[in-house]
Amino acid sequence: MDTTPSFEPISILHLEDSVADHRMVCRALDRSGLQYAISRVETLKEFAEMATSGSVNVILADYRLPGFTAIDAWSELKNSSMRPPFILLSGAIGESAAVSAIHLGISDYLHKDDLVRLPRVILRTLEVHNARLASEVAARELAISEKRLSEFAGHLQAAIERERAAIAREIHDDIGGSLAAVRLDLAWLSRHTSSPESQSHIQAATDTLQQALGASQRIMMNLRPSILDQGLVAAVQWLAVSFEKRTGIKTQLRTSSESLHPPLAVQLAAYRTAQEALTNASKYAKCNLVQIDISDAEDFLTLEISDDGVGISDQDLAKADAFGIRGLHERARTIGGWLDISTRQGLGTSVILSVPLAENAEHSQMGQFT
Repeated sequence: MDTTPSFEPISILHLEDSVADHRMVCRALDRSGLQYAISRVETLKEFAEMATSGSVNVILADYRLPGFTAIDAWSELKNSSMRPPFILLSGAIGESAAVSAIHLGISDYLHKDDLVRLPRVILRTLEVHNARLASEVAARELAISEKRLSEFAGHLQAAIERERAAIAREIHDDIGGSLAAVRLDLAWLSRHTSSPESQSHIQAATDTLQQALGASQRIMMNLRPSILDQGLVAAVQWLAVSFEKRTGIKTQLRTSSESLHPPLAVQLAAYRTAQEALTNASKYAKCNLVQIDISDAEDFLTLEISDDGVGISDQDLAKADAFGIRGLHERARTIGGWLDISTRQGLGTSVILSVPLAENAEHSQMGQFT
């Protein structure tokens, strides 16, 4: 749609029962040099047919017509995707009524005694209308882009979990099997040698081997939390106990039920959220206490991890490399949930995951993780 005089004429639909008033509008437009094509209609039926045809750029409408008003005409278009900008052009409407009409979505109002301003009002209205259309198109494109990005993030998370599971299986089958075989050989050597020096070396090797086995089990648990088979509470309890042993930070777990078994996708998202929140607490919070609350009240899974540490600044949350927090937001979105972070410097941080359980099913994309 072009609003400049040098291109295609502006197509105007004039809802007016007075031929004399229609001619005055045409004269005002002619004097301005505006390139236009205008059609006059008097009935609501004619108006609705032409206004929704897709060929009209702007509507001029008298307020009072035989049997209906311009507001009735405007209402005829409310469900149309082809609604052009609508200008009230009347001498029979007060200022308060004009303001009310504009609040309904009508573009502008001009008194018939001020027709000299009509060309400028039309051009301005078209400019605003085009800008709004462009904004709507940009918003739709942005929404599509965000949806695609969210879908890609979900696909990426699922791929990461599958890769983690594959690595965990390889560690269990290959490295774990080899370490177990070495332990058997060391045990055999220990039984078949009496040399104190050899026994000392065997014991040192056995201790080192035991550390390697523990490390491999810890890595496998981080990669593929098989403890989720025992339920979400058991898995988060294991995280809490491990975190307290590793960091010395007192960690408390409270739950509405000892047995929570939401869909696997939800369990995994909650587990990873708790894992990331505890990692951040150990690195940055400088806290003395971490509290974890899990609830499934009102068919919502709610997981909250809070600490009494130094808090997080807005600048830290907005950092370009804050991928951990962004990853948690995306992970929550992939299961239809959301993540809230409540923090004040010096007063600690709370990370809250909320997930509607009714909207999650076992065949969720993340639930394909095995």
